[in-house]
Amino acid sequence: MVIRLLLLFLIAFPAFGAEVAGIRIEEKDKVENSELALNGAGLRKRAFFQVYAIGLYLPEKKTAAADAVGAPGPKRVAIHMLRDVDAGQFSGALIDGIRENVSEAEMKAFQPRIKQLTDVMASMKEAKKGMRITLDWNPAAGTQVTVEGKAAGAPIPGEDFYRALLKIWLGEHPVQDDLKKALLGEKS
Repeated sequence: MVIRLLLLFLIAFPAFGAEVAGIRIEEKDKVENSELALNGAGLRKRAFFQVYAIGLYLPEKKTAAADAVGAPGPKRVAIHMLRDVDAGQFSGALIDGIRENVSEAEMKAFQPRIKQLTDVMASMKEAKKGMRITLDWNPAAGTQVTVEGKAAGAPIPGEDFYRALLKIWLGEHPVQDDLKKALLGEKS
């Protein structure tokens, strides 16, 4: 009887890895058929506004940024919007984050793929409060953007592009230092 109650409790209340600004960030997630572990989670702030809660999922936990960016296999960045943000502002912030962490030559080479990403973001018009946006790396397909669990646009080719996306948060010039630490599992 006790075992049954315990099993029922575990089914009714699945484990979660973190809570950020009232958002539950699950301990595990999947990209295609690969189970990923929550590496870390944090809060993106702009001035005094809370913009989004974010979780980084990898095949296995990494505490060094270079190891997380270079980890082989599927990966996921899960963004949970905490306020409405115009799609142009959202994609502009992503582009600025990439630009801060790659060379001019890399940025130039990424232009067609950046255009593909901004087209996907423009098609959603606005990243609305409560929306879940994921940026997945699937080695068989590329970078897939999903909005509320549905694929948005075609996969963007090249693991180099996905690594550039990860550098927005984990690069030498991250969008926010304490967020980088949080995504690498450091407690603040």
